[in-house]
Amino acid sequence: MMQRRRDRRVLVGLAVAATAALGLTACAGETAEPAPAAEAEFEGRGPIQYVSSPDASGAAQETIDAWNAEHPDEQVTWVELPLDADQQRQQMVQNAQVEGSSYSVLNLDVVWTSEFAANRWIAPLPEDALPLDEEIPATVEAASYRDVVYAAPYYTDGAMLYSRSDLLTAAGVDAAPETWAEMEAACDAVLALPEAEGMSCYAGQFDKNEGLTVNFSEAVNSAGGSLFDAEGTPTVDTPEALTALEFLVDGFDSGMIPREAITFQEEQGRQAFQEGKLVFLRNWPYIFKSLSATDGSSAVNGKFEVSAIPGEQGLGVSTLGGRNIAISSFAENKATALDFVTFFTSREQQEARLTLSSRAPVFPEFFADDAVTAQYPYLPTLLESLENGQPRPKVVQYGATTAAIQDEIYAALNGDKSAQDALSDLQEKLASITAG
Repeated sequence: MMQRRRDRRVLVGLAVAATAALGLTACAGETAEPAPAAEAEFEGRGPIQYVSSPDASGAAQETIDAWNAEHPDEQVTWVELPLDADQQRQQMVQNAQVEGSSYSVLNLDVVWTSEFAANRWIAPLPEDALPLDEEIPATVEAASYRDVVYAAPYYTDGAMLYSRSDLLTAAGVDAAPETWAEMEAACDAVLALPEAEGMSCYAGQFDKNEGLTVNFSEAVNSAGGSLFDAEGTPTVDTPEALTALEFLVDGFDSGMIPREAITFQEEQGRQAFQEGKLVFLRNWPYIFKSLSATDGSSAVNGKFEVSAIPGEQGLGVSTLGGRNIAISSFAENKATALDFVTFFTSREQQEARLTLSSRAPVFPEFFADDAVTAQYPYLPTLLESLENGQPRPKVVQYGATTAAIQDEIYAALNGDKSAQDALSDLQEKLASITAG
């Protein structure tokens, strides 16, 4: 197999150490007052609302159904938000700003947790209610703000490269690419095959939403740069960031990245790869289940493998992804909400959801279990991604930060600005945002 294998138990130890170190990343541009460290009062029982993006796998709904079957007087209703991450955040922020009680339990992108905690929109959780010392440290760090836990880790995520292994083998390419140049060379070989007619080389998430921030951040980190330094100063007007952005801009200009990928979020990329239109795709682990479908819905079942994302000089640097489950400060029936959060994020429920959705649990033993990894062979690759990963900036004004990144990078990808002008303008915008 092209997928690199190393001893899984060694990797678990390395990942725990590495991800713990990620938690030391400075919070850039913090201007809000810290939320109080004292635990909130968790009182009141009755119906609550779970607020989340759609889940096509049905896994989250099964967990909710299991809870509702056992708690007839404390029913959970799913408030389904748009698929677009920015729209999800916007609706949650709007509800919090008016102190609305209609949102009880919030499914938060890991990068939103600091913002929601700093603004006192979510309640600090009692740590003794959660098995925090049994979870991957970086997932706990991502659920914390100023050493206070504000959410329960739900699942963890890292970027992976999905490759058409059947076509790579046919083209004489016997290893997954570790650099951007190797990926382009592999594409040239594959696209010369008659059976690859009409295919494109590579796609990620380049629509003007949070996925673009993630993909740009990964490219910059994978070229040896960063979006912010350890003191929280923006560092996007640099040679490393220019190399990263020019790789993406040149990819669109040359056709290595298909023009339609400018509209791709995660699902559009999955569909394109699943329909056999791409040689390589950068995406999250959750799509593994759909790609492996045996019901005829996947044209690539048995024809793809996963590896770590490539970078400029060697293996790339994934963005640390995932989700946290938090309780709104304005929710009613907080006692029920806390019990539901512990149930929803329990080891048993995470294992059940792994089967249905490919969502990676936050408990490290799953990555070292031979029976589990035999069934979900992407887990060692995901662990490698987590081992090398970096978090997005933990900025309080994350909405303004990611909007600035999306505006400037999208303009460059769309040909409205040069890469250098986009980075210069982005540096100025981020400096203004982080200055308060």
